[in-house]
Amino acid sequence: MDIIHLLPDSVANQIAAGEVIQRPASCLKELVENSLDAHATRIQVIVRDAGRTLLQVIDNGIGMSETDARLAFERHATSKIREAQDLFALRTMGFRGEALASICAVAQVEMTTRRAEDEVGTLIEIHGSDVVRQEVCSCPVGTNIKVSNLFYNVPVRRKFLKTDQTELRNLLTEFYHIVLVYPKVNFTFVHNDEILLELPAGGEKQRIEAVFGNPKRNVYTSSFVEVETETDLVSVHGFVIKPENATRKAEQYFFVNGRYMRHPYFLKAVQTAYSGMLSNDYQPSFFLYFEISPEAIDVNIHPTKTEIKFADEQTIFQILMAAVREALGKFSLAPTIDFDTAGAIDIPVPAPVGQVSRPQMTVDPGYNPFRQRGAVYPEKKTSGWERLYGEESHEELLRPAEIESCPLWQYNGRYILLPSEQGLLIVNQHRAHVAILYMQYLEQLSHAQGGTQQMLFPEVITLTKDEMVLMEQIAADLKGIGFDLEQLSPDSYSIQGVPAQTADRSPVPVLQHILSQVRERGAETPIEWREQIAQSLAESTAIPYGRNLTENEMRDLVTRLAALPQYKRTPEGKTIVSLMSDDELGRRF
Repeated sequence: MDIIHLLPDSVANQIAAGEVIQRPASCLKELVENSLDAHATRIQVIVRDAGRTLLQVIDNGIGMSETDARLAFERHATSKIREAQDLFALRTMGFRGEALASICAVAQVEMTTRRAEDEVGTLIEIHGSDVVRQEVCSCPVGTNIKVSNLFYNVPVRRKFLKTDQTELRNLLTEFYHIVLVYPKVNFTFVHNDEILLELPAGGEKQRIEAVFGNPKRNVYTSSFVEVETETDLVSVHGFVIKPENATRKAEQYFFVNGRYMRHPYFLKAVQTAYSGMLSNDYQPSFFLYFEISPEAIDVNIHPTKTEIKFADEQTIFQILMAAVREALGKFSLAPTIDFDTAGAIDIPVPAPVGQVSRPQMTVDPGYNPFRQRGAVYPEKKTSGWERLYGEESHEELLRPAEIESCPLWQYNGRYILLPSEQGLLIVNQHRAHVAILYMQYLEQLSHAQGGTQQMLFPEVITLTKDEMVLMEQIAADLKGIGFDLEQLSPDSYSIQGVPAQTADRSPVPVLQHILSQVRERGAETPIEWREQIAQSLAESTAIPYGRNLTENEMRDLVTRLAALPQYKRTPEGKTIVSLMSDDELGRRF
């Protein structure tokens, strides 16, 4: 008996939908990209209930004929390519011919479309891959697609959608990926009858300001410098932030040939260009646009088309790094570098504006970074790595009885030193206080017991649309920890009161740090974002580096640290307590 058979189209479409359409944001991406490929200059996105109930995309593109409108919903039906060779010269956003078929397999879809040369348009309604009706209709030039009740026939997938606030943030993030690279297109985003974004056509800088800043004041983009370089292999232009304006919350965007992409290797190139210019935990924001021959990249790696392979990544790495350094150097932002070892690398001092030359680099093949004195390497969370160095060989490093009677010293305003039976203990005072406060804030959040200090002069915090969505999501927890917030406008809050522990700090940076932590760490559940709120507040209010402590303050801090269930590492895995054993001390002498 034969056991292999062909799947029905409806089943095949649902399988494809599982990969192509993962959430409402995936649906938005596919529909808006189709509008762009149709040469639309005005695109409106209308969303209800974060895309669960409705996701509608209206454009003024070229539209479709009656035959094309029906064929567009078939699997692998596309106007973008005709043969395999076309995959190596792609200049459109879509090309697989899977999106509309996948959407129809898991939603109720209605489309109206008309070309300029046609007197009437076409209406098609499809539910779960089944055509319900097809008829002529009166409609404007362009295409209007309504996707209703996403995953209505796949209850398991619908069940695993996140909260409306989380899905709306995902929708806005995907929307940003598109609007930032098509500034000449007019975009509108409406959610539950409220206009969240209205972006007129303009230049790249104006679009960046409209999305992340204040379009009337250009405050956000004034902190950036322009990058521009052109080579035979690739052209790169865009904007990178001045080092002094970098924050822990970084907006980092790469685009290639009009397409958003993720590329950790090129991110490393940008970070390398900023080497020595940024404080710890600060990241550079940037918006960088690549133009390269389609034959030199492969976008056909994953259905999302955000993972892109370059034929010559190493060369582009060097070009990108040099371009960013040159941009910083033009504005006298790059520091003068003085190496002890001559010839390791040669970077000229930035020239005055108008006399700029491209940085020339020579590489010393004998250079070994592991011999570099004083190098600081990021700490890793690899399970059990401490045991390789004997750091975890003693189950208890801090003993309360010893803390009460032993002498304590402070070194360099950063470390508390105390003797123990195993040797010399070194405690990072800032991280110790972070761990202590983290547990306190978690307790307050779980019981909504945070005390509030009312402000004499309330301050205003202005947020982007996705930050406003996130603020609504965590507002109850912020109130529970002690924040008193009042919404003033669709993009701002008045800070009336703050947690008592933060009364001596400016509340705006504290709130911004909380929002960036929750967003960047991917917190999506109440437990996760409470942990991030607690950690962010602890980092903002802990004893800063450089503060001198009295002996009583040191003893109290170490005693409270020892009382924690886990006192050797911070919540994010950084070392708090380190032991220098008697044997190690002896070897040094």
